Amino acid sequence: MNDTNNEVKIISYDPQYKEAFKALNEEWIRTFFKMEAGDYKLLDNPEEHIINKDGHIVFALLNNKPLGTCALVKISDQPLKFELSKMAVSPEAQGKKIGYLVGKALIEKAKELGAESVFLETNSILVPAIKLYEKLGFKHMPVSDSVYDRCDTQMLLEFNI
Repeated sequence: MNDTNNEVKIISYDPQYKEAFKALNEEWIRTFFKMEAGDYKLLDNPEEHIINKDGHIVFALLNNKPLGTCALVKISDQPLKFELSKMAVSPEAQGKKIGYLVGKALIEKAKELGAESVFLETNSILVPAIKLYEKLGFKHMPVSDSVYDRCDTQMLLEFNI
């Protein structure tokens, strides 16, 4: 029996998956919260607001279908800092470690680029997500300004450069 059809493949952004980036995130956000202006900005124009500004987006494909995604949004050049943003996994693929795989891929990318740190914003009701971020090495930090009303938790991953 060939198990390669059950293998999750992590790929970099391709314009053919632009709608999947929006659909996966919108489905996830609407499950727990409401869409906000910051969501529409990134999800409607990922090339303009992420890719063309030295950011990165990855997708997790299972049987060539995008079932998970995450973005690395560049925050500053000196020092180089990123935000881990827009992580979403389709309900049909939850439990397959897709969130961990896309998060790890982008953390490795940030390290490769020489980033000082990566931060993220989330909400305390998302306990499984917070446990995932802790597993990836993120530490809780005091919450400061956020563009999202739903943000009540911020986390930071610093690299020893």
